[in-house]
Amino acid sequence: MNDDLKQSAQRKLSFGATVKAVLWSFFGVRKKNDYEKDAAQLNPVHVLIAGVIGALLFIAALVTVVHLVVAK
Repeated sequence: MNDDLKQSAQRKLSFGATVKAVLWSFFGVRKKNDYEKDAAQLNPVHVLIAGVIGALLFIAALVTVVHLVVAK
């Protein structure tokens, strides 16, 4: 298990790059080359955090659109 922690700590992509990869995954379009690169370099903790934030923002946007439509 220590090897897994060491590998996670040595991942190179920043949180911003992780957010970009997560947003592309929400959209559903990704090149195989980019996917493989991301899978090798993304920090799993960053992916989890970015995914939760992205999901919350998506839900907030949907709720806002529904409120705007229903209000008219």
